[in-house]
Amino acid sequence: MTTFRIGNGYDVHRLVTGRKLILGGVNVPHDKGLDGHSDADALCHAVCDALLGAVGGGDIGHYFPDTDPQWKGVSSLLLLEKVGQVVKKQGYKVSNTDATIIAQNPKLAPYVDKMKQNIAKALAIGPGQVNVKATTTEKLGFPGREEGIAVDAVALVEKL
Repeated sequence: MTTFRIGNGYDVHRLVTGRKLILGGVNVPHDKGLDGHSDADALCHAVCDALLGAVGGGDIGHYFPDTDPQWKGVSSLLLLEKVGQVVKKQGYKVSNTDATIIAQNPKLAPYVDKMKQNIAKALAIGPGQVNVKATTTEKLGFPGREEGIAVDAVALVEKL
C-alpha cells in the first residue's frame, strides 16, 4: 500500500532597497530585494514549509531560526537541501512540489525554468517534479503595492 501525504507552505518577505532579489536560487534583476535573515528566498522557504508539513516536521523556523548566526545570509537552496534530507529521514520521498509566486513586479517568466532546475537539484528530484508559476494581484494588497512578495506552495511526499 502506497502512502502519500500533502503539505502546504506560505512565506512572505518585505521588498527593500540594498538587497538582491533571490527566488528559487535565481538572482532576479530588480531595484529591490527581499529582506530576511538568510538570502530571504521566499520561494524556497514556502517549499521547505510545504515539505515539512507533509512529513509532520514542523516549520522552517524550527530548523533554521533567524536568531542563529550560522544561517545569516545563507542560500535558501542549502536550507531546501537540508529539508529534503529531513523528508528522507522521516521515511518519505518527494513526489512533487507546486508553488505560486505572488508579485506585481518584476516579471518572473524568464527565470521560472532556472528556479525549477535549482529546486529539483536541491531536492535530488527531476525538474518535471517541480512546478513554479508567478502571478500578480492586479495591484491589490501588499504585493500589488510592491511592498513584498508572497509564495504559496504545496508538496506531495510518498512513503519509501
